[in-house]
Amino acid sequence: MPEALSALKKDVPFIVRPAVRRKVEAMASAAGENEVTLAFYLMAKSSMAPK
Repeated sequence: MPEALSALKKDVPFIVRPAVRRKVEAMASAAGENEVTLAFYLMAKSSMAPK
């Protein structure tokens, strides 16, 4: 979804963006989602953030 892609571009540095995008898409697929919504992206971001 465009909103999720826009948030990804703001949150993730260019150099690692493709890897993070693949990871989020894999997480969505594993969760049975057909597309990555902004809400799903934010949930994935929080689960991947360093603790």
